[in-house]
Amino acid sequence: MTKHLAVIALAAAALAACEQNRGVTDPAAAAVETSLQARHAEELGDGRDGARAVYTLTNQVAGNSVAVFTRAADGTLSAAGRVATGGTGTGAGLGSQGAVALSDDGRWLFAVNAGSNDVSVFAVRPSGLSLAGRTASGGTRPISLTSHRNVLYVLNTGGDGNISGFTVSASGDLTPISDAIRPLSGTNVGPAQVSFSPDGRRLVVTEKTTNRLDVYVVGENGVAGARTSAASAGVTPFGFAFGHRNELFVSEASGSASSYVLGRRDGLRTVSGAVLTHQGAPCWLVVTDDGRYTYTANAQGASISGFTIARNGAIHLLDVDGATAVVGRGTTDLALSANGRYLYNLVGGSVFAFRVQEDGHLAPLGTVTGLPGGTVGLAAR
Repeated sequence: MTKHLAVIALAAAALAACEQNRGVTDPAAAAVETSLQARHAEELGDGRDGARAVYTLTNQVAGNSVAVFTRAADGTLSAAGRVATGGTGTGAGLGSQGAVALSDDGRWLFAVNAGSNDVSVFAVRPSGLSLAGRTASGGTRPISLTSHRNVLYVLNTGGDGNISGFTVSASGDLTPISDAIRPLSGTNVGPAQVSFSPDGRRLVVTEKTTNRLDVYVVGENGVAGARTSAASAGVTPFGFAFGHRNELFVSEASGSASSYVLGRRDGLRTVSGAVLTHQGAPCWLVVTDDGRYTYTANAQGASISGFTIARNGAIHLLDVDGATAVVGRGTTDLALSANGRYLYNLVGGSVFAFRVQEDGHLAPLGTVTGLPGGTVGLAAR
């Protein structure tokens, strides 16, 4: 019993670290910061790469906005202003992954307004973002969203919590899909993320409090079917991402990451269960486009842990101590550039940039600063 209570206490402390956005930058982080403007001038690269961007959500009570950073060909970032969502945030961490997300084709950026219970849609143009509209989220306190083709699903954590589906029109309008609001496994389950599988046929939701992974089959009309749930291999499943062969990789705030294979009949088969990062509170997770590496952002460890991915989906730490990169206090969301070469990490009021090297290790490229406390979510193109 004593051991069981100790595990619960550890998981609770790790979860609290994941859900708290400290809004500060560690002094060590400042030492790493470089002149990104100088780098940008040195290497503009081709026009297409030079126009790429990274987005994050300020999540402010007085008015939410998307902070935009342009990405140079060498992966470095430059601040490019903010665009109001028209809604409001909460001013604090949302305890989620996926508060901002890009459409498959990169034409649309979706953002949650957790304070005003709606979703904003932006058209992504060479000149920047343009607000296309706002739509009620189908619940309260939206914290995560995901899109596949012309379908968007939102994860709402307020009240009993649910997922809610919408179609996305050619002009960016969101229309609720009839009979596409689905409950989670229960009330107060602590959902963290919703995401489509790569083929768009299933939706997965992580539940932090119940230690469960929910799977919903999605029909041709975009309607999510009945939920099936599986026990998480590790405690407090949080962020996740998919690989190339129906693998599902999940971070667990208690201190580990796991991998699964999503079967044809929607069952989850564990491949690597609860592989320790040796870094506190791994909460956010991404997978490289080539399917070779996965990374977790560790809220308590002030670090990023890298893993290699075997052909069968098994994961192994890149570094024995789990510290592939040290970034400083307040680390939260992760995002990879569209070309898979660069990794970005939201750390307090800063975004750290890294080059993903051939062996999976991360080469620092500098940071951009100036974001307010409570900033959440990260998306890159």
